[in-house]
Amino acid sequence: MKKHLMFAVAVLLAGLGGGACAQDFPARPVSLLVPYPAGAASDITARAVQGPISQSLGVQVVVENLGGANGALGANRVLNAKADGYTLFQGSPNELILAGLTNKAVAYKPDDFQFVAPVATSPYVVITRAGLGAADVDELLALAHQRGVPLTYGSGGAGSMIHLISEALAQRTGVKLTHIPYRGGAPLITDLAGGQIDFAIVPYQANYEDMRREGRLKIIGTLNRERLPALPDVPSVQESANLKDFNYTIWTAYLVKKGTPADAVQKLHRAVQASLRDPAARKTLEAQGKILFPPQSLAEGQAFYAEQTASLAELVRRSGFRGE
Repeated sequence: MKKHLMFAVAVLLAGLGGGACAQDFPARPVSLLVPYPAGAASDITARAVQGPISQSLGVQVVVENLGGANGALGANRVLNAKADGYTLFQGSPNELILAGLTNKAVAYKPDDFQFVAPVATSPYVVITRAGLGAADVDELLALAHQRGVPLTYGSGGAGSMIHLISEALAQRTGVKLTHIPYRGGAPLITDLAGGQIDFAIVPYQANYEDMRREGRLKIIGTLNRERLPALPDVPSVQESANLKDFNYTIWTAYLVKKGTPADAVQKLHRAVQASLRDPAARKTLEAQGKILFPPQSLAEGQAFYAEQTASLAELVRRSGFRGE
């Protein structure tokens, strides 16, 4: 009888201990994984919110960069980790949704992730090398029609959102383009500024304006519905004769592996939301042209994620892309 009683007490204490551990999340540093190289727009976002999220959680948040395979390498790192909340993923449509739709080697699906909170959307801008000779998007298309050799454009990889948008542009206008894939935005912009490729459609960053003033590249349009406050002299495609309603933005959000304890998800959700109220973080993100999401519940975020998954499947269909 005494042995049975001692065993029952041990089981009860073990259960209480387990509950205490769950409630103590986070008890150690949290990894914030960015699936692109340092220096790109996604990296700037992570480092803007890193401090406020750390402060909210009460532990250090460490930014890690792992580029490659259109973000799928980083996504797989998260899915191969424990579902314990200690690996927070900074995701976008590229790796979360499009990778599985455009690359047969990618085995994961969008619902392998638990949506924690959205951060911001980024407007796309059309950038050309300085000497290309196109002042706006219509002139770029006219040049593409006239040239005997297709214009070259860069993207973050085959099946990335930039690639699909560019292919949708080619399908809509009948121009011939040559795709040059990169591992991330930073090396793409380096080659564009160096004249190695002709143009790219990329999420806006404030340093592009600096490079434009220096004469290293040209910003000739935005895919936003209206002109960007940061670029009041750059026309929207709504003003184009050929691309009205060709409007696209890209969003950034935080996610964890599906199966992460609800308590950890809630704490991460609150921490991300708190970071978006931080004045310094907001100033940094808005200076990059990002449009911050208003507060959302976990259920609202998951509904947004489901809607985006369906919408981007339609973009893949419209682009005519066939993955391998």
